[in-house]
Amino acid sequence: MTSSLYRLDLTTLFCDVDDFWNEYECYCDRHIKRLPYSGKAKQYRSKLSLSEVMTIVVAFHSSGYRTFKDFYIRQVLADWQDDFPNLVSYNRFVELMPWSLFGLVHFLKTRMGQMSGVSFVDSTPLEVCHPKRAHAHKTFKPLALWGRCSVGWYFGFKLHIVINDSGELVGLALTPANTDDRKPIREMTKDLLGKLFGDRGYVSQALFEELFERGLTFISKRKKNMKNTLVKLRDKILLRKRAIIESVNDQLKNICQIEHSRHRSRFNFLVNLLAGLIAYSYHPKKPALKQPNFDRLALPEAIY
Repeated sequence: MTSSLYRLDLTTLFCDVDDFWNEYECYCDRHIKRLPYSGKAKQYRSKLSLSEVMTIVVAFHSSGYRTFKDFYIRQVLADWQDDFPNLVSYNRFVELMPWSLFGLVHFLKTRMGQMSGVSFVDSTPLEVCHPKRAHAHKTFKPLALWGRCSVGWYFGFKLHIVINDSGELVGLALTPANTDDRKPIREMTKDLLGKLFGDRGYVSQALFEELFERGLTFISKRKKNMKNTLVKLRDKILLRKRAIIESVNDQLKNICQIEHSRHRSRFNFLVNLLAGLIAYSYHPKKPALKQPNFDRLALPEAIY
């Protein structure tokens, strides 16, 4: 168990998920047109509702268990029969998990934070197997690729995140491991204004000018071959606080367990990742700046 582990309240989580899912289903029936399909469309068939599936996969990421199988057998089947009377076997539940993917995607959007005027961007590697087994890995072939981070080479994907000064997620992107950090930043920050702080890997004059034109100023430490420029004292102080996004990455991996090398399904890899991000959004004590009123002064400056 982790000492900083936050256990989700099961009733609160299920009510949030079930209310969202009921509204989502009604919206889809009214506004989303079905794609033309000549064959027989597959239907979800199980006594266990999709909102219950979503609740269980999210709850795993705050349970303290290291594997979902142990969590489902020792916690869910053993203690949650009264809460979920229509529980199925572990193997059957694994088959149901991909059906929750689209629901988790849209539910995560409702759990995203608000723009505050101060944002931090970073990326973290997601290994899908040990580097020595990469040549024999088949589950994510050819999606997973080789990438390099501060600790060396790895095989898998890269998760890009943008957070506000309260530690809330405001932007996400998942790319192959060899993707340049600067590539997804335009899409992730399209709705943001104010100041964006990142490391030297995001430095690009073209990117800076493009973001600046739409009200977002990118600030980072200069590279060795760059000329000295004047930086406001407030921006220097905020740049030193960029380590809070490293703390967010640490919580996502070590507490919410968004990364492991036991995946046998591409869909369940995404389910595991989305559920971990949702579980993080419920944490009451996220890494955050201690002076929010001072930091938010960057927002009016960008707007006016």
